[in-house]
Amino acid sequence: MEFYNKVILSIGSNQGDRLRNLTNCIDLINHKIGTVIQVSKAYQSPAWGFVSDPFYNAVLLLQTPFGVDKILSEIIAIENHLGRIRNDNSGYQPRTIDIDIIDFNQSVIITENLEIPHPQMQNRQFVLQPMQDLQMDWEHPILKKSLSDLLLDCSDLSNLEIISGLKNPIHDFKLHHCNYISIEGNIGAGKTTLSTRISEDFNAKLILERFADNPFLPKFYNDPTRYAFALEVSFLTDRYKQLTDDLSQFDLFKDFVITDYHIFKSLIFAKVTLGEDEYKLYKNMFDIMYKEMPKPDLYVYLYQNPKRLLENIKLRGRSYEQEIKSDYLEQINLGYLDFIKTQTDLNSIIIDVSEYDFVENQEDYITILNLIQNKLKERTI
Repeated sequence: MEFYNKVILSIGSNQGDRLRNLTNCIDLINHKIGTVIQVSKAYQSPAWGFVSDPFYNAVLLLQTPFGVDKILSEIIAIENHLGRIRNDNSGYQPRTIDIDIIDFNQSVIITENLEIPHPQMQNRQFVLQPMQDLQMDWEHPILKKSLSDLLLDCSDLSNLEIISGLKNPIHDFKLHHCNYISIEGNIGAGKTTLSTRISEDFNAKLILERFADNPFLPKFYNDPTRYAFALEVSFLTDRYKQLTDDLSQFDLFKDFVITDYHIFKSLIFAKVTLGEDEYKLYKNMFDIMYKEMPKPDLYVYLYQNPKRLLENIKLRGRSYEQEIKSDYLEQINLGYLDFIKTQTDLNSIIIDVSEYDFVENQEDYITILNLIQNKLKERTI
């Protein structure tokens, strides 16, 4: 099940350096609205609906957590930033940049300010031809026609000229050049959210921890002393089985795999929750399993301060987590940091995300991708 919205945007320019306007627009969309997955070629077409200089046009496919209202407000901000001037004259006008929402999850949305799919898309060659470049299995949600059928039926006979290819900003990231990334973090740090988003944007295989299936977790939060050992052994065996089963389905020399946990987290939590004798027994079990586990090419630890973690835990509303204390979260943080220091053969990076919001702020997400990318580059130098 896909977690993020798929959006098709049409962009155009007929003032100034048109190709640069398109390129700058694509970069801003990628930094402000969502990850640009595919980009069409740039096409020149005559002005549609009015007499003016010809346009350069392109179409983008992006993935974003934002809804249509947020996307529309960001579009207006980008257009203003790139110098689009609006006046009170009715009708079409020349512009440095124009951004239209063509499609949102192949759904039908009609509001006071917006109509999706774009009501004129089927009548515009400069939308339909670039959309074909994206090679999508797409159907108009109202007309129930494919792109090929829409082009055949289109009454617009404008001649379009291919001007240039356009750079896709996602190609700046080479995350798929490694094979296995493990993203870790404390309770509420956002590791599952970030792992899911990266896997969808970069077409990676995703392995998520099945924490919700553990019957001892609610009991542990109510009575830690009684249920700690049963909880940690249950987690260890489940993580070992899941990782060995799931990783065995992939070729770690060819596939790109992302997990939202690493087997070593079992030892970190056990050290905090277990008594000395129980921990020694537990570690003996762990060492046997750990030797057999594949090691990630990059281990990412998302650090968040306990105050922010507690806010996140409260927001996600799991009843059995609401009594977690700040000092417990701090112990877990220290356990992870100590682990990373001792694992000299593990390629790892600590990212402090206490001030980042990689769901509601696309720029924060791009910043994290850059940090991961730079760490991977260090490994290849």
